[in-house]
Amino acid sequence: MAEVLVLVDHHDGVVRKVTAELLTAAARLGTPAAVVVGKPGTVESLAAELGALGAAIVYAAESDDAAGFLITPQVAGLAAAAAAATPAAILVPATVDGREISGRLAVRLNSGLLADAVDVESIDGEVVATQSVFGGEYTVRYRVTTGVPIISIRPNAVEAAPTAASPQVVPVQITIDPAISATVIADHPEPIGDRPELGAASVVVSGGRGVGSADNFHVVEELADSLGGAVGASRAAVDSGYYPPQFQVGQTGTTVSPQVYIALGISGAIQHRAGMQTSKTIIAVNKDSEAPIFEIADFGVVGDLFTVAPLLTGAVKARKS
Repeated sequence: MAEVLVLVDHHDGVVRKVTAELLTAAARLGTPAAVVVGKPGTVESLAAELGALGAAIVYAAESDDAAGFLITPQVAGLAAAAAAATPAAILVPATVDGREISGRLAVRLNSGLLADAVDVESIDGEVVATQSVFGGEYTVRYRVTTGVPIISIRPNAVEAAPTAASPQVVPVQITIDPAISATVIADHPEPIGDRPELGAASVVVSGGRGVGSADNFHVVEELADSLGGAVGASRAAVDSGYYPPQFQVGQTGTTVSPQVYIALGISGAIQHRAGMQTSKTIIAVNKDSEAPIFEIADFGVVGDLFTVAPLLTGAVKARKS
């Protein structure tokens, strides 16, 4: 079978969850091949884990300059691996960085890009992606007609089901052009505490305008912490200053697709729904029985979130004890 390249999302020696999901998706299309971009020695520390996640081949795109530039090292690494492998497809996480990487790579390889997919499959020998569009109102299938398909896939859209392999490590040479690259001067990550990363969390609890104030957001945080989940916020909550903007869920914020999404005091505007409608199970709590969020909720509670959320938090804690 033809190889399917997967860009490995890693940080500080940790392979992020979305990589396992992409390797599972790649196995549906061909032979999963992981592409690691990093400083020399990075692949040595990650190869065994990537094999356990299903990678049959690991392309080592290592360079002393890999950590000194934004985006372009990953583009160069994928392009080099594509030249060596002639892949059936290239899969990239649909993250903030991944969206730019996939777009630049499509231009470099003169290939079609299928963005923000929620599934992939092979139909009659062609790679076909599934996308949720118009705020989740429609589901479409689409494919490329030029070059190798480059597909960005939402985190949590594919359930990881790895088949362990003993990967072959293949080094590839990458060249980074400083003229078209942004140089990293300093790294100041936003503090997220001990909670999971919003875009990759399997449980997300979000608060909206109904929370009422920044001080009241502790109700959202306590429920999220009891479930081991991430905290999100609607655009209305962020615009009102209730929660920092990096936690905004929606079309103009972070797109999430967790196993469980709990919306507290969120009406369900189309902007918000576009960023969370592919969640596997949606639970909504709102005083307004006509709130649009109930149209897509699997479970809904018409009631005061300040009554319902603490009861749910207490029940979860009691179940754990």
